[in-house]
Amino acid sequence: MTAVRLPARHQFRLIDILKVLAAQCIVLHHFSAYGPLSEAASDALPDVMAWLYDNARMAVQVFLVVAGYLAARSFALTQRPATAMLRGLWQRYVRLAPPFVAALLLTVLCSALARPFLDAAVVPAAPTLAQFLAHVSLLHSVLDVESLSAGVWYVAIDFQLYAALALLLWVSRGKRWLSMGLVALLCIASVTWFNTDASWDAWALYFFGAYGLGALAWWAGLRARHGLYAIVLYATALSAGLASLTVNFRERMALAISVSAVLASFGSWQLRLPRWLDYLVSQFSRTSYALFLVHYSVLLLANAAWAELGWEDGDAALFFIAGSWFVALGVSYLFHTQVEQRIEQWRSAPKPVLQGSTARP
Repeated sequence: MTAVRLPARHQFRLIDILKVLAAQCIVLHHFSAYGPLSEAASDALPDVMAWLYDNARMAVQVFLVVAGYLAARSFALTQRPATAMLRGLWQRYVRLAPPFVAALLLTVLCSALARPFLDAAVVPAAPTLAQFLAHVSLLHSVLDVESLSAGVWYVAIDFQLYAALALLLWVSRGKRWLSMGLVALLCIASVTWFNTDASWDAWALYFFGAYGLGALAWWAGLRARHGLYAIVLYATALSAGLASLTVNFRERMALAISVSAVLASFGSWQLRLPRWLDYLVSQFSRTSYALFLVHYSVLLLANAAWAELGWEDGDAALFFIAGSWFVALGVSYLFHTQVEQRIEQWRSAPKPVLQGSTARP
């Protein structure tokens, strides 16, 4: 699982576009689901708001497939010791958790500000220490702890999925055919069994179908390196997913299968956009995780302001949501540059060598 050099970023602009669109869908889904703003806006555009509530949340499947694709892209199928695997998991945790904790603190603050104006169903209760620690450890979903923000289950699942993929690659002991084969087997088990039973939705097994399809799509796209074997494994997992839909159709899995097929076919194409559009896509892609983390704080304050103003006009609510959406984009940029990037700089900074730890002269 040695890290490999990634190709130039513009070769993966399609992935950036998918991330941007999925992130915006998740934000709009939450604005359609929570608070008096969503109720007022539903009076003005009932069909649109209903679609956002019912269908936009399926954009999570795009994130799952893309996450699997990128995770497979970041590792080579070579043998590594267990200590290296554990180090990789720790690095993944440090990549996810510190921004997540910072965003939770922001949400706790915004919840306290919004609580006097909104119903308890919209605003998370003040957290207990045990509840907060469950989130910090990314065990909140497994422990069935009440969430402190909307959609935070995904962060825990992302870490579980990454750990599952890393474990499969380590167990394979450097055998490429076995690495891809084990991922395909677990992917097939997920799409045909675990994903059909909602009682598994706190665990990676429930979501590994979409994640595994993304990983297999990356390997299948590297035909020159992995040959026909990778293509056959991806096609087998894809066929298993399609067969499972004939028995138990799930729109979310149909979307995951479609996205994986697009990535397997076109994921590494050099998609050249106009310079201004390329810049916007790049920026919104970089801030997509930040947007996911902070938008609910903006949503809480926007709903509190709407409730305090006492407005009821549906058209005004639509403009209010649009304005709040743009505010969330701005806050996500600030969070990315002032929190995420600073954390990344701290992680990447060379660690000082303690005096006396150097070799003897």
